[in-house]
Amino acid sequence: MKLLPSRPVAPPPAAKAEPPLPPPAPRPPPAAPRVATRGQRLALFAGVAGALLLGLWLFSPILTPFVLAGVIAYFLDPVATRLARIGLPRGLAALLLVLGMVAMALLALLLLYPLLISQVTVLLQRLPSYVLGVGQAMRDALVALSERLGPDVFDQRLQDLAVGQAGAIISWIGTSLARLVGGGVALFAVFTLVTVTPVVAFYLLRDWPRMLLRMDAWLPRRSAATLRQLARDTDRLLSAWLRGQLLCCALLAVYYAAALSAIGLELGLTVGLVSGILSFIPYIGSITGMITALGLALAQFGTWNGVLVVLGVFVTGQVIEGYIIYPRLLGDRVELHAVWVIFALFAGGIAFGFLGVLLAVPIAAVIGVVARYWLRRYLDSPLYLDPPRTGL
Repeated sequence: MKLLPSRPVAPPPAAKAEPPLPPPAPRPPPAAPRVATRGQRLALFAGVAGALLLGLWLFSPILTPFVLAGVIAYFLDPVATRLARIGLPRGLAALLLVLGMVAMALLALLLLYPLLISQVTVLLQRLPSYVLGVGQAMRDALVALSERLGPDVFDQRLQDLAVGQAGAIISWIGTSLARLVGGGVALFAVFTLVTVTPVVAFYLLRDWPRMLLRMDAWLPRRSAATLRQLARDTDRLLSAWLRGQLLCCALLAVYYAAALSAIGLELGLTVGLVSGILSFIPYIGSITGMITALGLALAQFGTWNGVLVVLGVFVTGQVIEGYIIYPRLLGDRVELHAVWVIFALFAGGIAFGFLGVLLAVPIAAVIGVVARYWLRRYLDSPLYLDPPRTGL
């Protein structure tokens, strides 16, 4: 067998040399966390404050029932929270509380409004005799004063002027009370207390915890802890003032109405209720109610003994308010000075009317808390602690 010569095997082609890979690009350093500038923070604050002020200015005619509903929800929130803790659903607790408040308001309206209307009728009927009674009492007092000091001090023209002005004041007070009770109160009660306010108060009270959580989630993270502390301080101060003041007004209204009716003042119920309600304005409300009651007592009784009895009722009420009601209900928790509250109420009333009165104390509380916070920061800063210059 003949063997065939083997063919030489060609070597495999050499593999082409691949070009070297480029070195990996250096990784960029991690981006520094974004930090808001001071201008951005100021712009955010100015934008939020400007939006709130613009909203108040544009919608102030329709905001009153909503703000009143917010006050009711804020007032009832602790009770709703306690009911929720014992197992009652929050929505059901809110519904029961709002329905209970509406029922109490309607009951008070049904019981008191006819009495107030009857007293307004009596006031309108007897207003001329009241004016004559005040004029006669003033004339007798001026005659006695003229006899003691001499006719050169109090002549006849001065006496006639004083008597006329006193009668005009009594007439204006009576007309104002008649308009207040007979007109604006009824419309306000029908539109706000019976329709819009209870519905809005229910939804706010039901969703109160969720709204607080949502607003907490919107806080800027850098200042969240500080803002939460300011909010807690504001809540502590505002809740103490609001709930304590409402209870004080209710107790004083009951006391003044009962005491003035018991001494025989014909309009004692109306004057007492108004005096108690106006007591939320420190000193001004009580003084206004006292002057009104003294004028009506002088007009009705015609003697200064009845005036002294009415004065004793109000002095006793002030003693009870200052030494019993306020120390027990408020104590030292309220850090709102009376002058600051009076200024806030008048400023809010001038700016936005009744809506401004509702918002005055909450805004004053927020401003007070922020002012104390910045004062503490100032007292801990070099602006205050830098030593005085020497050698100059």
